[in-house]
Amino acid sequence: MQYMLIFRETDSEFGLRDDPAKGPAYWASWMAYVGALNQAGIVVSGAGLQPPHSATMVRVRNGQRQVQDGPHPDTKEQLGGYFVIDVPDLDAALDWAARSPASSYGSTEVRPVLPPPPQPSA
Repeated sequence: MQYMLIFRETDSEFGLRDDPAKGPAYWASWMAYVGALNQAGIVVSGAGLQPPHSATMVRVRNGQRQVQDGPHPDTKEQLGGYFVIDVPDLDAALDWAARSPASSYGSTEVRPVLPPPPQPSA
């Protein structure tokens, strides 16, 4: 079964990416985690994300498109990245989520991936 692991980080943790003193340890923890996921052969897809200030939010209200630069202003944690993994069950997905660096200072959401809809008969 496929699950998406969604990594959320606080602003301060997200900022470590570019910190000359603390960045190497930040990246080393993520590279170890990504390496373990890949070694286990469970990765379907995944990516890290650019900083929140590079985001653009789109909403449609009353038929009109509204565009806002940056993340939603009420955001306490930033979306740092995601992986879609293929594991036997939710317990296995939760085990991998607990191993993520984000789980120790932010959070890792685990969500089942919706299977594709059935194809109509020809």
